[in-house]
Amino acid sequence: MAARPTLTAESLATTAADLADELGFERLSVSEVARRVGVKPASVYFHLDGADDLRGRVSTLALLELGDRLALALAGRAGRDALGALVDTVRGYALEHPGRWEATQVRITAPEAAPAGARVGALMLGVVRAYGLPEDEQTHAVRLIGSTVNGFVRLHVNGGFDHSEPDPEDSWLRMTQALDSALIHWPAKAAPDQDTSR
Repeated sequence: MAARPTLTAESLATTAADLADELGFERLSVSEVARRVGVKPASVYFHLDGADDLRGRVSTLALLELGDRLALALAGRAGRDALGALVDTVRGYALEHPGRWEATQVRITAPEAAPAGARVGALMLGVVRAYGLPEDEQTHAVRLIGSTVNGFVRLHVNGGFDHSEPDPEDSWLRMTQALDSALIHWPAKAAPDQDTSR
């Protein structure tokens, strides 16, 4: 009989992340992880403090991976070149690891996730900053990029473009161009007569 692999919190988090990619982050559970590694749930609880801890570790792992990919993709780039690298990297990660990506989109209280999330945010801010936006407008721009990219990716991952033309790649290129144009022509302040309550 082959010896069971040594369990650690880190190895269990990696197994959980792989399971999230297969099953979906929402279906991730301690029992599923235990089943995958061939142990009883009690053995998993010896290393992890329950389901919330497990999910937090997956979120942290995903944010660390995404941050590493973004740092590599953005090195030496600025302007539209950096914007394209940013959105393409996020989409590529989401399509390759849908469960991990979903784990970056939920509210997680794990303290370990905060620095990893802050790093991703800082990399996005760096792209926006290169467009010369005022500091008090940069967070708004990051939110625009994030919500646009994540909305597109969610539709793509869930098959929202499967039965329509033209090719989603054409729409993706136009979306990137539209974001670039929005950042170049970013208004300094919201129009004072604009009613955002409706």
